[in-house]
This record gives sequence, C-alpha cells and structure tokens, in this order.
Amino acid sequence: MSNDYYQHHAQTFFDGTVNVDMSSLYESFTRHLPPGARVLDAGCGSGRDAKAFHEMGYQVEAFDASSEMVALARKHTGLPVQQKTFAEVAAQQMYDGIWCCASLLHVPASELPEVMQKLAHALKPGGVWYVSFKYGDGEREKDGRRFTDMNEASFKALLQCVPEIKITELWTTEDKRPGRDEMWLNAVLDKR
Repeated sequence: MSNDYYQHHAQTFFDGTVNVDMSSLYESFTRHLPPGARVLDAGCGSGRDAKAFHEMGYQVEAFDASSEMVALARKHTGLPVQQKTFAEVAAQQMYDGIWCCASLLHVPASELPEVMQKLAHALKPGGVWYVSFKYGDGEREKDGRRFTDMNEASFKALLQCVPEIKITELWTTEDKRPGRDEMWLNAVLDKR
C-alpha cells in the first residue's frame, strides 16, 4: 500500500523532503560514529540523508522499497542506492550506524519485531541506530499510506524483541517540514 503511494507520488515526495534541514538530528546520530564509519540509510526516500552522510565522509549504503524513489535517490546522491525492503536485509554485523528516518513507520506492527531483529543483526556491537516514528499509538491509513505510530511506551515494548539494543536517547520533535504540525518520536539506540 505505502509502496504504491511512493511509486505514484515519488517526485512530489522528493520535492517536499529533499531540502529539509535535518542537521540537528544528524548531530544526535553522528556524534556516536567513528570517522569513516559504515552507515546504512534504511528506507532512504529522496536520498537526502544518505547524501549528507556521504558528504560528511562516511561510507554510505542506502535502500528504498520504491523503484521510483530509488531512481530519484540515485540521481540526487550519486550513490548506488538499492531497491529492497526491510524484510530483505540480510547483513550480519556490517554497519557502524543505521539510520531509519521516517521509514520504519510504514512497516505493519505485526512485522516490526522481525524487521527490528534483522536490522539489529546488521549493526555491529557498539553501533548506533537512529529511528523515528510519527508520535501516537496504533496503526492507521492516510492518503494511501500505512502508518504504525509509536509513543514512548509502545516503542519500549517493541524493543523487547531486540534485548541487545538499548535506548541512548528518546525525545520528541515537531515536524521539520514547513506547514506541518505533526510530532515525531525520535530515538538513538546502541547495540551492546
């Protein structure tokens, strides 16, 4: 469902997100990364964040489920963005950092534990992981997209499926896009 939305609205979504200033969120993530770290932008959308991390000197890999978004992200970043889903992540202890900005929120709640486990396996011990969800509780559909919203309690409950992952920071922010008043739950996690 959400993938169909991005296939048909890729350029509109790209235009609305590619220039959003995410520097404050980047800082909360990158301060935990070693120089030249290997970073996975999982569900990269426009490629905005993958490009920023690449320009900071990190080794960046990125993927998105939508072929249209992948094409736009490849063009924007100059990186070999892959088309795949979270369910297809098979890496083992490969990344120093994983970035999931507004991407996991499209995974149905029933599938999130398995997806979280796959991503946790892909993260090296001592690695850092950023995630964000629209603030709320439960699942909903809006304009052809599925959302799994999270609050502090539901997110902490979700993390029980990945006991090696611990919360470093958990906070809320307002949407960074002009004219949007949604709240977001952000988390920086680490793998022990």
